[in-house]
Amino acid sequence: MADRQLEATRAASAFQKQWFADLRRRVFDDRQPYALIQADVPFELFDLVDIPAVSNQWWAAIVAAKRQAPNFLDAMDADGLHRDLCRYCSLGYASTRYAAAGDAPWGGLPTPRLLCARLTCDCIHRVFELWADRFGAELFEIDHPGAGDLPPRWWDLGRYRWRELVEPHRLAFVVSTLERLVSRLEAISGRAFDRDALRQRLELVNQQEEVFDAVRGLIATAPECPVRMTEQITNVMATQWVRGSQWALAHARAFHDEVKRRVDDGVAACPGERARLMWIGAGLWHDTGFYTAFEPSHRAVFVWSMYLAFGPDGYIRYGLDDPMAALASRTASFNEYLHNPPWAAEWSVHQARQHRIDGALVLRPRSMKPAATGRLFIERALEDAGIPVLPIEADVVDARGWDADGARASVRSFLETRVLR
Repeated sequence: MADRQLEATRAASAFQKQWFADLRRRVFDDRQPYALIQADVPFELFDLVDIPAVSNQWWAAIVAAKRQAPNFLDAMDADGLHRDLCRYCSLGYASTRYAAAGDAPWGGLPTPRLLCARLTCDCIHRVFELWADRFGAELFEIDHPGAGDLPPRWWDLGRYRWRELVEPHRLAFVVSTLERLVSRLEAISGRAFDRDALRQRLELVNQQEEVFDAVRGLIATAPECPVRMTEQITNVMATQWVRGSQWALAHARAFHDEVKRRVDDGVAACPGERARLMWIGAGLWHDTGFYTAFEPSHRAVFVWSMYLAFGPDGYIRYGLDDPMAALASRTASFNEYLHNPPWAAEWSVHQARQHRIDGALVLRPRSMKPAATGRLFIERALEDAGIPVLPIEADVVDARGWDADGARASVRSFLETRVLR
């Protein structure tokens, strides 16, 4: 990308490509097992028994960014699969099942030993069942127990009072499920799971997210945004997939230091900034240029996304006397935090106020059922807080129905009539 401004961004992109190359070498040459998992599955458990884990959503984003998603999705549609399947979750399957239809990045996915998914919507079970059958691999599913108690300001409870945040029966259920997962990982890897190592890993995750919390504070308080949202996402997600590793912590610190230097030196992502925008939803991976399109004409900068903001509020867990319970408390409620009313709406307004947001673009995803559940509530809450909202209907990986020119025209009109008046 020609618009990259940080050295850390280049380092993060290079790391991800090299990491995947090393994974393929380990799988094909050294015959080591790896796992293919949903983004909300706890990666730490896999890493501690030396089973690398690839995020389904990360892979889908890479395929979409390489402009290959339409080829694979066309083939899946032609084969008769339901057209309302979540494209974000099923694109990876399509790239495997219909490999000849396109050119998968970096040689495509090797065969995993295990697939693992949290059952957060109706289609995930079927997609992963088909995928596991295609690979001839084992499938482990994590049930998603819904929350009955939704205390306000969940982000104030998550760090120290996570046992209050997650109801006891839900916490016990998730712990028991993760214990079963650990047993399967031990059997696959031939390694014993070390609970002291899990505690140490979660302590490193806390340190990593504390660094991101400091970066979030720099961005929120700087006179002008020092780093574009797209670069925030690249640096954060490269570390989140290997969170708690020494590389992840070191890279988070390097990212923080580079952002702080820009703030101290008065360097802005878009000098002369006039409007600070937030993006609510998963990234528009097939058109990331959308996020910088309004800088030259309107000096409008995307400042906020969930990717940087959620780490500090959703991952940090202090009081690690029972590390498995602490991990389960984080795993239990991802969907409520990010998508469901009232939690997602409250948090979005809180973040908008902290970051001095002038306007919010809210993704209305066409095929992502869980991510769509609370969007109207989020939009209403932001408008009630005095923050103008523009809904954007799009699929985050499927570009076939995306009207790039029309969407940009809508944003320009939104900026001129509601944000920059």
